Amino acid sequence: MHRFLAALIITLITAAPAMAEFKKISDRDTFVSVIKDRSLNIALFGIKLRVSESGQIAGRAWGRDVSGDWQWSDDGYFCRNLYWGDEEVGPNCQQVEVKGNLVRFTSDRGTGQYADLRLR
Repeated sequence: MHRFLAALIITLITAAPAMAEFKKISDRDTFVSVIKDRSLNIALFGIKLRVSESGQIAGRAWGRDVSGDWQWSDDGYFCRNLYWGDEEVGPNCQQVEVKGNLVRFTSDRGTGQYADLRLR
């Protein structure tokens, strides 16, 4: 009996990461279905953004307004141009992944830094 429980616990521990992996979003329709009518948030930093299916970005981050626009690239990336207050953050194409209520945006076509935002 103890061997069975030990085997079961080991199986659950090693299987958990596979169940909890982020899944890459490769097309616009899937991305829109994930973000439609929801906001993207990082409460700790006061980030709350809306990304509309029509290609607009609006919200707040660190006490300043955020605005911009986005489009989906032919090769499967979320490409945005962003302003934080009056400061232009600039364009960047990002890999998008989803895991439950988390959406991960990784800059520079998936080779740069990432941010995990919670869907609400």
